[in-house]
Amino acid sequence: MNFLKTAMLLAALTALLMVLGYMFGGAGGAMIALVVAAGMNFFTYWNADKIVLRMHHAREVDAATAPDFYGLVAQLARNAGLPMPKVYIVDTQAPNAFATGRDPEHAAVAATTGLLQMLSRDEVAAVMAHELGHVRNRDTLVMTMVATIAGAVSMIANFGLFFGGNRGNGGAAAGILAVLIAPFAAMIVQMAISRTREYGADRAGAEICGNPAALASALAKISGAAQRIPNPVTERNPAAAQLYIVPVGLSELFSTHPKTEKRIAALQAMQGSASSVRASRPSALDPLRRGRR
Repeated sequence: MNFLKTAMLLAALTALLMVLGYMFGGAGGAMIALVVAAGMNFFTYWNADKIVLRMHHAREVDAATAPDFYGLVAQLARNAGLPMPKVYIVDTQAPNAFATGRDPEHAAVAATTGLLQMLSRDEVAAVMAHELGHVRNRDTLVMTMVATIAGAVSMIANFGLFFGGNRGNGGAAAGILAVLIAPFAAMIVQMAISRTREYGADRAGAEICGNPAALASALAKISGAAQRIPNPVTERNPAAAQLYIVPVGLSELFSTHPKTEKRIAALQAMQGSASSVRASRPSALDPLRRGRR
């Protein structure tokens, strides 16, 4: 089912590109848009992690350069039954985290320095467990591909408006219509799946770290700070906002994530339900704490 939803999402975004191509270049424009979309899908599939990490100027860390953070992710990956992902830190005060990669064997997780400084160790563990939940649920590929293609929809719409006016009043009207509708249509298609995936990653993250309350607390802290502290990446590329555990720079109507309050309420319900959380599992931090005694 997850594969089918992913295929439908990418097909819808590709169709949007073809419609824009047809509006600005007729049948030939539609074919060019199809070729561009196919090329983007293929390139992004093999380079999803590199695209996102380069966008954020992320630096890779290991057990020598960031022993606590790396060891924490390693323990969480074992809890989740996942291969060890690559671990990155993004040097920015904007508190957030994300995961990327085409599959669990080629995954990477990243946290900002702002997030690591703001949250407690339990909260950091819960956030990274959420990101590993995305990896385990195989969300990371489509999240990156959607960010790339949705960005292309907006780019082509603006390109068509600039050049479409030369085809007379009809071309100018079509260009204006495309600029107004296409980006919103891309967001609507995108958020149709993204919102359900965030709930799934929250649930998986709570199970992996064994502490839904810590994830709820982290979401509350990140949500408040993320709106106050500028994020240079989303300022350059708004489509990147959907990659984060808490998105920034998007109105509620077009947000790819559910309301933070609803996510917190769902996690609080998990905390109170012994059947939803593996109560017998020790905290993901326990092995690290024992090692530091």
